[in-house]
Amino acid sequence: MPINAQRFDSRQSMKDKRFEVFHYRDKKMDQVGIHHHDFFEVYFFLNGHVSFKVEGKSYHLEPGDLLLINPQELHQPDIGKDALYERIVLWIDRGYLAELSRYADMNLTVCFDNEAPGHTNLLRPTKLRRAALSQLLDCLTREYYSDELGSFAYAQGLLLQFMVEINRLCQSSGYVEKREEPDLVAQVLTYIGNHYQENLTLEFLAAEFFVSKYHLSHEFSHRVGTSVYRYVIFRRLLQARELIAAGQAPGEVYQSCGFGDYANFYRAFKGEYGISPREFAAQVQ
Repeated sequence: MPINAQRFDSRQSMKDKRFEVFHYRDKKMDQVGIHHHDFFEVYFFLNGHVSFKVEGKSYHLEPGDLLLINPQELHQPDIGKDALYERIVLWIDRGYLAELSRYADMNLTVCFDNEAPGHTNLLRPTKLRRAALSQLLDCLTREYYSDELGSFAYAQGLLLQFMVEINRLCQSSGYVEKREEPDLVAQVLTYIGNHYQENLTLEFLAAEFFVSKYHLSHEFSHRVGTSVYRYVIFRRLLQARELIAAGQAPGEVYQSCGFGDYANFYRAFKGEYGISPREFAAQVQ
């Protein structure tokens, strides 16, 4: 593994608009809140006691596991406090991965497609394949931080090779089946995804699914890692960012995403991302 492991950096945005890679090692670390990214994430688990929540699915990780997380998926690690926590995290810009896909003459984003048949977020490679992927990530990380001649070009080549291997692994049924979960929360998540524009409240959803609001609140928070109210806001903000990035004006977006007025949209957006909707629009144009 890379010689110089890093301490966790809490930022959740990319500085390099192509890709970034981190080898993190932490003895003690605060819990990380539920969040999402505007880019693809590959998470390679090395050591510790960690479970990962991804859109209501819970995965207990073993060393050598890979998690694949797309930009639309809210996720959160649950980190045990009694063990060294070590992992390699790879962030890849969406546009950059599309360019690599054209170069490779194959769609390298397929492995992140949560609508593909049989898809879950967790890959558990065989021992032999895990060793090969680990070596690739080791070389990729070293070259990314190296100042030797041609190091970044070398790192890009390794990234392309790594993503081809990941997609091959997915194609060969490397997925680990997700644990069967109670139907209620999965149904509520689907409902929110289809109706986020509407006036969704805990009371309304509890009545819609014929359960008490207390039961729904407890089950939802346990499974998803946040409250129903917070999740609805997250889902609306995710859609708003997608629409703004596609060229729609912030003053039009808030209505189609379920915010009652622009002031509420502005406060939620800036509170979550640290910039206003119009500042974000200026960044992505």
